[in-house]
Amino acid sequence: MALHVRGVLLPDDEVRDIWLVGDRVTFEPVPGAETVVDGGFVLPGLTDAHCHIGIARGGAPITTLDQARELARTDRDAGVLAIRDAGSPYPYPELDDEPDLPRLARAGRHVAPPKRYLRDIGVEVGAAEVAATVAAQAAAGNGWVKLVGDWIDRGVGDLAPAWDADTLTAAVAAAHAAGVRAAVHTFSESAVEIMVRAGVDSVEHGTGLSLDLIDLMARQGTALVPTMINIRTFGHIADQARAKFPEYADHMIALRDRFPEVVRAAHEAGVPIYVGTDAGGGIDHGLAAEEMLLLHEQAGMSAEDVLAAASWRAREWLGFPGLVEGGLADLTVYPEDPRRDLRVVRAPSRIVLRGRVVLPSPR
Repeated sequence: MALHVRGVLLPDDEVRDIWLVGDRVTFEPVPGAETVVDGGFVLPGLTDAHCHIGIARGGAPITTLDQARELARTDRDAGVLAIRDAGSPYPYPELDDEPDLPRLARAGRHVAPPKRYLRDIGVEVGAAEVAATVAAQAAAGNGWVKLVGDWIDRGVGDLAPAWDADTLTAAVAAAHAAGVRAAVHTFSESAVEIMVRAGVDSVEHGTGLSLDLIDLMARQGTALVPTMINIRTFGHIADQARAKFPEYADHMIALRDRFPEVVRAAHEAGVPIYVGTDAGGGIDHGLAAEEMLLLHEQAGMSAEDVLAAASWRAREWLGFPGLVEGGLADLTVYPEDPRRDLRVVRAPSRIVLRGRVVLPSPR
């Protein structure tokens, strides 16, 4: 059955009537459609652009599709109707088109250096194998590859690039040759510089960004997914490491403390910024609203810019059209204007995914 929605449509900022026919949007009236929204503020469904539904709480890989479904539904029920899974140790292509789950843009497994990443999460390879592994993981995903650009080097006692600059640059080239986009995990100053200059498509976290690199990202259109909710955990990471690696601990604290200004500078320079929580492992699912509030309150992004970063711009970036003629029938509704008080995004009043009402739950 076709559905009818009436409300203030964002970002258009006007009261509109739209109809959802199957999984598509039309502005042409459909006789007999059931009205499921009459009032409120209507957004294309939210997006979590850095999420891991293949990693359980605590950091272990999931082992069943039902576990992935449960995590994805937690995000869905918070209004997130599209997810970019930024690396999963568990394959689940079967979930790409599952009717009651968010739309998925997926990387394969993280491509990581040996014994320098989270245990059992990535494919750990030496420099000589990186390009071939990237090509294999490109085939395992559906449009993305995830590279680990840096991690603690225990021999150095601090963050260091995962491989040499030539290898990291070749990894980006291998992803592009395979027809996919490359996302890179980086905390350090040195690794993020290598990767931005190599033409990586998105920087995840990016705590080590400099003003020069921010300007280059803006010129190139390189995206930043700050995961500010994750960066808040750096204090705990530093406390655990300080006894053995004091330089690393101090570095992590310094990166954490300067990060809101880094994100503010990136936004002001015109770097595309998207909302991502890094859910999975140390971050619970369903927290996209909290990440949005951090971008607003700490990084100084306007409420409307944060909404764009979580909704219509993020969906466009991932290839999931919003509430346009012929677009996808995903929407999240709020009773009050989230541009006036962004805290509204914590409690959607109606969620429609793939043309089906999922909140309130169908009778």
